[in-house]
Amino acid sequence: MTHSEIVETSTMKQQDTHYIDQLWNTSIIPALMEYIKIPNKSPQFDKDWRIHGHMDQAVTLISNWCQNHAIENMKLEVVRLDGRTPVILIDIPGRNNDTVLLYGHLDKQPEMSGWDSDLHPWKPVLRGDRLYGRGSADDGYSAFASLTAIKSLHEQQIPHARCIILIEACEESGSYDLPYYVDALKDRIGKPSLVICLDSGCGNYDQLWVTTSLRGLVGGTLKINVLKQGVHSGSGSGIVPSCFRILRQLLNRIEDESSGDILLNDLHVEIPTQRIQQAEQAARVLGESVFEDLPFLPGIQPESTSISELILRRTWKPALSVIGCDGMPIIENAGNVTLPSLSVKLSMRLPPTCDADKAALALKTTLEKNPPNHATIHYNIDEVGSGWDAPKGEPWLDKSLKHASQDYFGKEAIYMGEGGSIPFMGMLGKKFPHAQFLITGLLGPESNAHGPNEFLHIPTGKKLTACVAQVIADHYKTR
Repeated sequence: MTHSEIVETSTMKQQDTHYIDQLWNTSIIPALMEYIKIPNKSPQFDKDWRIHGHMDQAVTLISNWCQNHAIENMKLEVVRLDGRTPVILIDIPGRNNDTVLLYGHLDKQPEMSGWDSDLHPWKPVLRGDRLYGRGSADDGYSAFASLTAIKSLHEQQIPHARCIILIEACEESGSYDLPYYVDALKDRIGKPSLVICLDSGCGNYDQLWVTTSLRGLVGGTLKINVLKQGVHSGSGSGIVPSCFRILRQLLNRIEDESSGDILLNDLHVEIPTQRIQQAEQAARVLGESVFEDLPFLPGIQPESTSISELILRRTWKPALSVIGCDGMPIIENAGNVTLPSLSVKLSMRLPPTCDADKAALALKTTLEKNPPNHATIHYNIDEVGSGWDAPKGEPWLDKSLKHASQDYFGKEAIYMGEGGSIPFMGMLGKKFPHAQFLITGLLGPESNAHGPNEFLHIPTGKKLTACVAQVIADHYKTR
């Protein structure tokens, strides 16, 4: 940046911070508290979402807030394709014909057990700098923060390109509706040269974190059947092969039981050198907080003593989680019965550049072939999502992120892959191969998206909003 640009940035910072802080305090936080009260679970977790009406309630709340804080000549529409979850589309004119696309979602994960006694997924609780409640950080704030960032530029008469804000309602179900909307709205969206996504994480609350990659995902249900019905274990055990023992054998085909390493070659990729270097830099910043910020029980050790290796295991290596089980009664109802069947839900995270379809086929083939004891084995693939690896950042974007992080956080920006998946990013990467991407968010230490006690760190939300405004302003200068 030139000297004049740096002076302009400093002036913008002083005004930006005041305006954004005030809007967060007086309007965004109260709106988010109302949003938390709405149990608008994603369709995967609420098949009757249309009947219950919670999704429409959330759409109305966010749309009304945006209309009440509308920018001159802004257009807002709730778009509804037949049989699909709605999207909110906001079109804000700019000073040129270029386009910035800002993305977020408003659907939520289910309640999950384990919330503190004074907290609840659908009850907003302000505790110091934290706003607790489901959907607060993942990522109900996205629409409010996106519009506020653009409004702050208007307040200072700082030019920007045309901005499109797109808020979907089925991200937590894999964004299966979104491709239809992107196709239906392609003429209205245009071809953005910058995509900003506020649905990611941060390693701490001390600086700007830029997500460089997202893992893919294969979700499936493994079903094991050995009997037509359960029988007394005194009669069946020792004769009937145990469903649980067969499960152990099948899982050992895909995962090393000692290390957790995935054994299938089709689920691995060569990790780019730059991503390894970025993981090492993030490791120096985060240190042991990489695992200390997780709710380990006393004495439990992480899967590696190397911090950078832990980061790579979470971002660029495949990993298996068993996330659900049917067929085993709860302990209080567990009689002496040899179980006839067992079903487990498997979630396999994939490296960002792994071929998800190929990985899904490898899993299905490996689990179903040569079944132990000729048991009936079916692996039903429920979800396949490709990962995403960010394109090389243009010099202007790298400089903008560096200055934004220093201006609003006082520390350098850090680049790191994310362990989760945002299906929208992979799709957008293919549709807009020449666009630059800023993927970031508020899911930091202990924020616990999808789990109990989810919270949003308010000071980071304010600073992140200011950073987004700065990047949009710097983007305009390059056009």
